[in-house]
Amino acid sequence: MLKTMQQIFHATRNMIMLAVLLAALVSCKKSFLEITPKGRVIATKTTDYDLLLNNLDLINYSCDSHVLMGDEAAAAEPGWAAATFREKQLVKWEGDIYNIDEDAKETLVPVKSLYIYNKVINEVMNSTEGSELTKKSLQAEGLAGRAWCNFLLINFYGKPYNPATAATDPGFPLITKADINAQDFKRATVQEIYNQIIADLTAAIPNLINDGVPHRIRMSKATAQGLLAKVYIFMGKHAEALPLLNESINNVPKSLVLTSVVNFNTAFPNFPTVVNDQENMYAKGLTNVYTYTSNRLIWLTPEAAKLYNAADVRLSKWYTTGVFGTQTLYRRTGSLTSSIGLRVPELYLLRAEVKARLDDLTGAVADVKYLRDNRMPAAVAVIPAASAAAKLPLLQFIFEERIREFALQGYRWFDMRRLSVDPLFTTSAPVHRVYNAAGVISESYTLKPERFVFRFSPKVLAENPNLQNNP
Repeated sequence: MLKTMQQIFHATRNMIMLAVLLAALVSCKKSFLEITPKGRVIATKTTDYDLLLNNLDLINYSCDSHVLMGDEAAAAEPGWAAATFREKQLVKWEGDIYNIDEDAKETLVPVKSLYIYNKVINEVMNSTEGSELTKKSLQAEGLAGRAWCNFLLINFYGKPYNPATAATDPGFPLITKADINAQDFKRATVQEIYNQIIADLTAAIPNLINDGVPHRIRMSKATAQGLLAKVYIFMGKHAEALPLLNESINNVPKSLVLTSVVNFNTAFPNFPTVVNDQENMYAKGLTNVYTYTSNRLIWLTPEAAKLYNAADVRLSKWYTTGVFGTQTLYRRTGSLTSSIGLRVPELYLLRAEVKARLDDLTGAVADVKYLRDNRMPAAVAVIPAASAAAKLPLLQFIFEERIREFALQGYRWFDMRRLSVDPLFTTSAPVHRVYNAAGVISESYTLKPERFVFRFSPKVLAENPNLQNNP
């Protein structure tokens, strides 16, 4: 059982060695024996580092805590009575969600990914048998992948980005080396992490060979541009985000695999995997147990359900209903994987948000309507005039559209975080409710500001005494 970041690095190192071993054996057994000292396998060829980026641990993530943290989620019986300690703590927005012997899902796979990306970043330029162009592109993929991981981790463990406090707010340890002996990690500031994310993506974009998506598990220029734009949006830097979003959206049609928004009115996809999902630009996914047929813990709040038009294909295809007395609740179903990488629909909603914030209301409406035209009949896809007429109502509509598109997938938690420090929005404290079998609210929990961040698990703290925990 993995206990510490150092143990994660050791396990990942062994996994990498096995991957290279298998690749070498398949290609040429004699060559493998010639280059491998004392039975150990090390990556040396440019193709070895290329293979490292085709790794399942860079696709399948276990960090699902934020799915339960969104204010669009409600709990209900009988699932609530059978919920685990961790699940109940998350619904209650409590700080400690792990027992002393449990591994933290929020760090387990992301830290493995950092090891792999750092190995590629720091070693590929010295690899053999590859062109300079290929090596630079692989290094760029590592840089952009590391940026994606750090962006996820800082939104778990660092406070929402606030330019007034980011330089002193504790973030996540800044890990830039594939060092299996590293230990006793210390936290960088939120600002330092964001600076690293921006530096990595800025360095990566010019060197990525593929403008469009070559394969959904690999980084493209379009994805890196969209990711950097999203980072800027989370920092409140909307003017910097707009040209990147324009470039990203313009690069999507250049993809080598079909990548676009799907028209649900005519061709609803039958819940494809993240690597086969036409709307995915970057395949990162988590197993979402809360969409299992047998799982009846998490439901859409009645308020969130009312955001959907009855003719919205998303409502009819993504949800099933449950009757609790006089209360009918909707539960997300179908796909057992939540896509958490980067999706084409989100690009349009992010650009709509940026345009609205920069007072281009007509452009913002056009981007939202483009998505809605692909999600419901044209007669109900029109943005209400009252919402389209002014900045704040339109922004509110866009965030509601994000709920309609990404409900119970984890996205809402990150939106709640950034809106909590957004000067344009005054939001009341979110509330989680538990419904009993009769449809009556039996318990309710109010989110406190300090719970916009996760606390480090007891295991991680035990091995890193200098790691400051969140309140």
